[in-house]
Amino acid sequence: MKNRLTKYLTEFASLKLTRPISDKIRILEIIAVILTGIGKFIFMDYLNWRLPFVIVAIVSWSFYVFYRHKKDNNVLKDWGFRWDNFKPVLRLMLPFALVAIGLFFLIGYIQGTINLTWHIIPLLITYPIWGSIQQFLTIGLLAGNLKDLKRVQFNKGLIVFVTAIFFSIVHYPSIWLMIGTFILALFYGYMYLRAKNIYVLGLLHGWLGALFYYTVVNQDPFADVFLKFIN
Repeated sequence: MKNRLTKYLTEFASLKLTRPISDKIRILEIIAVILTGIGKFIFMDYLNWRLPFVIVAIVSWSFYVFYRHKKDNNVLKDWGFRWDNFKPVLRLMLPFALVAIGLFFLIGYIQGTINLTWHIIPLLITYPIWGSIQQFLTIGLLAGNLKDLKRVQFNKGLIVFVTAIFFSIVHYPSIWLMIGTFILALFYGYMYLRAKNIYVLGLLHGWLGALFYYTVVNQDPFADVFLKFIN
């Protein structure tokens, strides 16, 4: 009994008590996510500054994550940047990923749009980084903050649906991408509210996204983004 009490006291002493996140901060984060989505239309679609926008978004939001982490050691785990539940969440999401890949190749075969080249390899390596940022913004900050607002309580189903709509809209004008990301966000939002893990979401987002481009969408993001800077 004494040893158990000592253990509990030690664990309690090791915890860093932090102030709860206010609704004001949550709303500001939601606004920042929406502005990032608007920036996609301006810088990626209109000005065609795809790579610079992605780099600036990754760096900017990474600094914000670092800033919040310095203020609150627990915020990373609260957002889902954690390894303790990586394997269980991955096992839960693998069936969806495998079914999705099968559908990609089926649709690509029917359309005649399967075009797997070596260009997909660097995307499979790098795209999960951008995928993690997208999932952090869309699922972590948008869905997560809507769920945790104190003054207003939203139904989880509504939160997942609104998040999926937003994620789909920012992929306009590609109809295939809008359809694919809407379905993806529905499942991801449900899973995130059940068990938070941004790493799993980002990894699968990157791999599924890369395969989707080269099987269904019939685009070569590596050539569109990187080769024009090399040539």
